Amino acid sequence: MPADAGSGAPAAVHDDVLLPAGRFRMGDHFGEGYPDDGEAPVHNAVVAAFRIDAATVTNVQFAAFVEATGYRTESEVYGSSAVFHLQVQAAPQDILGRVPAAPWWLSVRGADWAHPAGPLSSWEEIPDHPVVQVSWNDAEAYCRWAGRRLPTEAEWEYAARGGLEGKRFAWGDELYGPAGEPLCNIWQGDFPRINTAEDGFLATAPVRSFPPNGFGLYEVSGNVWEWCSDWFLPKYYRTAPAENPQGPTIGRGRVMRGGSFLCHDSYCNRYRVAARSSNGPDSASSNCGFRTAA
Repeated sequence: MPADAGSGAPAAVHDDVLLPAGRFRMGDHFGEGYPDDGEAPVHNAVVAAFRIDAATVTNVQFAAFVEATGYRTESEVYGSSAVFHLQVQAAPQDILGRVPAAPWWLSVRGADWAHPAGPLSSWEEIPDHPVVQVSWNDAEAYCRWAGRRLPTEAEWEYAARGGLEGKRFAWGDELYGPAGEPLCNIWQGDFPRINTAEDGFLATAPVRSFPPNGFGLYEVSGNVWEWCSDWFLPKYYRTAPAENPQGPTIGRGRVMRGGSFLCHDSYCNRYRVAARSSNGPDSASSNCGFRTAA
């Protein structure tokens, strides 16, 4: 495992928003979720006041952490990570294989946070994009250094809804704006072969590329998946406590929220505000990052 980041460094500066305590109806109000994801039943959730980043942690922010601590991410330790096939920037000999169940994912030697699409890419080319190729464990290490934490799943959904009750997205029920403009960075075209990039981006977009929600949070739909603190257990919503739910004590992975630039209604419509997914805490990919809370 990577070395601990240490706790003696000064806290990082984060552009966050203070959200008051509140109650909301958590879960899928439209019956559109995947049954195995456990987005139902819709239930009451109450969160205490907290702070949460307006945007996901960027490459610049993560670079400051690495420079201050010498931290090595799990992708660096393992020597490879998952990159979407249309993103790859690597020599053929560095493409180690495909994921059998999802052949659009390639295992690429030398892919890590500093080389998000492979060894021929660099974070310095996209400094204001979300950091990716970071595992849940890596995100936790960053939070320890920064004096922050990952949001709970309930906090994340409360913040992502932006004060709107029971809506499909952070801005309402329709995917596009009144003039037909894209409001988030997701896949357009024929997944996984052709992305028309109607929203302007083949892969990640710089943070704050799309309008914020009612609480001032950017890109809570699409762009990159975001790690939450909770373990993932599909049946959790059936028994979740209403007051400040912290998630189950066990699970098959850690919760991810928000969807990514790869989401498409023909394959993964998890850019809805109630949608949830998971991955192993040591897993990383080119479409997953995080935002922090306090």
